[in-house]
Order: sequence, then structure tokens, then C-alpha cells
Amino acid sequence: MVLFRQVRHVVRIEQKSLLVFNQIISAKNKMDKETVAIYWDFENIHASLFDTEKGLGSYGKPQNRGKQQNALVNVQALYDFAATYGTIAINKAYCNWQWYSKYRFPLLKCAVELIQIFPAGASAKNGADIKLSLDAVEDILRFSHITSIVVIGGDSDFIPLAQKIKAAGRDLIGIGCKSSTNQHWANSCSDFKYYEALVIDDLNEDIAVSTEESELIQIKNPVNLISKAIRQETKRTGDEWVVKAAIRPIVKRLDPTFDESNYKCKTFSELLKKHPETFKIKSGKHDHMISLR
Repeated sequence: MVLFRQVRHVVRIEQKSLLVFNQIISAKNKMDKETVAIYWDFENIHASLFDTEKGLGSYGKPQNRGKQQNALVNVQALYDFAATYGTIAINKAYCNWQWYSKYRFPLLKCAVELIQIFPAGASAKNGADIKLSLDAVEDILRFSHITSIVVIGGDSDFIPLAQKIKAAGRDLIGIGCKSSTNQHWANSCSDFKYYEALVIDDLNEDIAVSTEESELIQIKNPVNLISKAIRQETKRTGDEWVVKAAIRPIVKRLDPTFDESNYKCKTFSELLKKHPETFKIKSGKHDHMISLR
């Protein structure tokens, strides 16, 4: 009888342990399966930066709009921020691309799908907005695995899109420039970030990648890569300290070729401990927390 009670007690403990284990695995799978769709109203964000540099209304003038444009948008910084929400599954940018060839390498580097919008006339400025909105609604209906939608642009025409996205149970993250973003559009998002806040750490980086850049895979500096991931997660959460387990997936999204063995380390923790001059580590409630020095 005593033996039976002991066995039953052990079985209960094992059942509880199995339940906890399954909960941990379920939470991990949920985190791993978070996927993101990005939609760029590219001319909108470029025009906003152009007007900030040259003066309000400058981009709309025929002598400025209908010619080859210099690269002003930091494509990499926005892509990196979007990657903190999950794996990038859809990445579409809408524009009349004949004037934007200088963005070729940044767009290729971030695997952006270019959607050509031919303007129907001089005053037809909403073609990209309409196409973007239709594609976004279609995609969330077709692809149930999309958990977050990122819309880059500050136009109030996206408010109906925001309502549809949130009604479908998806998170909507908006990105726009301070000088041109419609207040009601920003308020309709689940979360909204200003472009200027996202690129503040990247002001010294070249926006347009040189045409001489090698297309061969290069092993990136791990300190720079991990630091960028921590900064992006800090921008998203607003906290100085971030959970260690959340950083490695972000690093992998920023650089799919990342592997600790490239730096002669067996684990991510070992790689962090190799650089105490850059990373601070402390014990958290469930996992270690890391921050930048």
C-alpha cells in the first residue's frame, strides 16, 4: 500500500513536470513562429525626408519629383526594427521605381519585393496607397500565420486599413516621419514609431550601399550585430535590460548566416561572456538579462 502511494506520488510529480515542460515548449514555439509582413509606401517616406531636407512641398514640384532620386531612406534601419517583431515573411515596397535606382543595393540586401506603380497622371498620388491596402488585406486573409503588420508611411489614407488589420486580430505597427505623419493614422496603430527615432543610431552609416560591395557572404562582427539587436529590442520595449533568450532570434533575423561556431563559441552565452566590455549580464526572474555598457 505504501509502495502504491509512493508510485502514485512520483507519477503526479512527473505529470506536473511534463505539463510545465509542454507549457515552456508551447511558449517557445509561439515566440519562434511570430511572423511579420512589411508594406512600404516608399515614395511617401522618401518625399517626407526630401521635404525635411529641402523645405515643405519641395518634392511635389515637377523639377524635383520627375528625376532620379538620391537615397534618403535608411532601409536597413527600418528592416532591422521590423525584425524585432518576428521573422519577416512578406516584405513589399510600392513606388514608381524608375526614379529610385540608387536604392537598388539596400533594397536587395533586405530582400524587398518591389511593386511597380505607374502613375495614371500628374495628380494620381494614391495608386500606391490603394494597391498596398488591397495587398495587405488579402495577405492577412490568406496567411493566418502573419502575427504583425508593419506599414511604413504617414498617410491618413491608411486608417481604414488599420481598422481591418486590428479587426482581424493582428498587431499593426506604423512608421512615419515627424514632419508629415497624420496624427489620426498614428493613433489608429497598435504601436507607432517615428522614423527619426529608429535611425538615430545609424546616422553615421551609409544609406546607399556602394555598387562595389561584394555579393559574397561575409562574417559580420558579432559585437556590432548583437549590439544592434539589443538596441532594436530596447526601442521596441522601452526597457534598458532585455531578456537574453529574445536577442538571439533577432540576431538570426538580422543575419541568417549568424552562428556561434563562426566565432569559436559553442553557445550564445559563451559569445556574450567573451565581450564583457560591451555587454552587461545579470540574473532575471526566468532568464538572464543583458544590456549595453
